[in-house]
Amino acid sequence: MLDAALAAGLNLPHSCKGGNCGACRARLLEGEVSYPNGAPLGLSGSEVAEGLILLCQVQARGDLTLETFEAGAPEEVRIKRLPARIERTERLSHDVMAVYLRLPAAEPFAFLPGQYLDVMLSKGRRRSFSIASPPHDSRLLELHVRRAPGGEFTEQLFSDEMRSPLLTIEGPLGHFIYREDAGPDPPPMLLIGGGTGLAPLKSILRHVLDRGLRREMILYWGVREERDLYAHAQLQAMVGSAANLRYRPVLSQPSPAWTGLTGFAHRAALGELAAVERYEVYASGPPAMIEAIRRDFPEHGVVPSRLYFDSFDYAPDSPARQRTRADTRS
Repeated sequence: MLDAALAAGLNLPHSCKGGNCGACRARLLEGEVSYPNGAPLGLSGSEVAEGLILLCQVQARGDLTLETFEAGAPEEVRIKRLPARIERTERLSHDVMAVYLRLPAAEPFAFLPGQYLDVMLSKGRRRSFSIASPPHDSRLLELHVRRAPGGEFTEQLFSDEMRSPLLTIEGPLGHFIYREDAGPDPPPMLLIGGGTGLAPLKSILRHVLDRGLRREMILYWGVREERDLYAHAQLQAMVGSAANLRYRPVLSQPSPAWTGLTGFAHRAALGELAAVERYEVYASGPPAMIEAIRRDFPEHGVVPSRLYFDSFDYAPDSPARQRTRADTRS
């Protein structure tokens, strides 16, 4: 159902497209559906009882009447398919590459902080990558690409064997976006990233900082080892020039020399922040992390309506529209 909606130009809320994150929930009002791959993990038993379905996993067995949530996008943000040139690449770590895309000068590309785009591959396949640059600095679109063994796109990037620097992209996509708060005393922001889930958070951070918005922010970024902190120096520099930003790296497999936080980023945040319920939470990373945040943070007083997430899941090569935006993103 989600593929049909997107093909019709309806940018319905969605994220992982693997049935894990629950972002594409809708309420089935009339009609019958089936799950060809079995019941998805992203719905609880109580949600199923309420008539909720996951659009990314469900197939229609006839005409349907649905109630969707947060459908659509601002008028100035329209999904486009455009050519893009790889202007340059920058090796950020042993397995993460920054890719900078230049779009046609005559074709405006408006997006919101936190959104992503699809890179179109052969035989109808596509790979999705968050935009790490902010909307006001869109001359070059910055992507964070993690190498995945056997990945058609990433193997070429990391082996310097790109047959052509020209790509076709489609976007912007996604409803994981920064929520503008025009109030006189906006709530502080808690940003939690796992792996290359940092990319959309970086777009949000730069949007807030570069525009001089008055938002207190703290970022917890979780990776495995020290060598995986591919943007550590950049984030430290941002903290050095911004009084309203704090940054806490977290390692799940640290070396004996590591003296910082260990374990998982979301647990570190809960362990350090005395009043987490004050925060507007933006979380971006693997499905297991997102599932834990959706479960644990409301138990600590976070209002669900102030919890925004983007779940990155791995998907193998296939003709179907897939998102491969995780520690194993290709």
